[in-house]
Amino acid sequence: MKNIFTLFIFFFCGIFALNAQQDHQNTQFFYFKQGYNPAYAGSREAFSMTAIYRKQWIGIEGAPESQILTFSVPMFNQRVGVGGNITRTVVGVTENITVDGVYSYRLRLGRGYLGIGLQGSLRSLRNNFQDPRIQATQPISADSSIPSSSQQKLLFNVGAGLYYSTESFYFGVSSPRFLENNIDFDSENAVISRETSHYYIMGGATLRLNDNLRLRPQTLIKYVENAPLDADINLSLIILDRYVFGGTYRLGGSTARGAGESIDILMGMQITPNLLFGISYDVTLSELRDYNTGSIEATVQYSAGKSEGEEYINPRFF
Repeated sequence: MKNIFTLFIFFFCGIFALNAQQDHQNTQFFYFKQGYNPAYAGSREAFSMTAIYRKQWIGIEGAPESQILTFSVPMFNQRVGVGGNITRTVVGVTENITVDGVYSYRLRLGRGYLGIGLQGSLRSLRNNFQDPRIQATQPISADSSIPSSSQQKLLFNVGAGLYYSTESFYFGVSSPRFLENNIDFDSENAVISRETSHYYIMGGATLRLNDNLRLRPQTLIKYVENAPLDADINLSLIILDRYVFGGTYRLGGSTARGAGESIDILMGMQITPNLLFGISYDVTLSELRDYNTGSIEATVQYSAGKSEGEEYINPRFF
């Protein structure tokens, strides 16, 4: 199971060949809303930059590993938000690098703002079967079906979303990529696998318990046609508007076991008025739990231009 070829086969058969989840997942999805919904751009009403590192299924060689950098800035009196996302995901011998450009137009609606977002993305898919980590029972060069050099493909896509937020809750719907591009590396006309449109619904609220405690329930629902419904359900406690402790239950994983994909523990701290650090650990529930020691994810978020006395949990940052 730890053999990298086993994971590679699992990845392509379970993710690309079938209509299953193709996009990476994040335990701290609430710090990466712009990656799921372009209409979120500008919602923080200040320049914001976020970096995320995720190592999934620790102990399995070639398991998913991702790095993310995202930024956004409001313009024209908070009416427009622009930004970008850069994500790199490596699974086995496959490297996926995606660059997104996002735009959101924000309308005052009731007690909050409605963002209407558009996104354009350029994605590089690369396979490297000459990776020195690959283990084989015979020399790879002896198998003519294995490419002797790396393969690469560039794909363009577009997406859109809606995001509404007030001082106490937020709600969004989106699809970051509409086009079902051919993702085969074979030069022949036959199409075995395609990109699949992903649809996201996100929502959350902040409930004040007392002057020092707030409760924040949040969820991210992920839908792909002909694939089981996935969702992350999070509940966090914010203490003194500075410290965050919470947990997430992730649906999905194995349909045979039916216990879900993982249970996640997370913590966060507003180190300075401008700098946030968050970390999470996932306990695997599916059959893969026998082969890994969980997943870890770390987030650093910087925001400029915050007003004096602004709270960590300022609801307008929904």
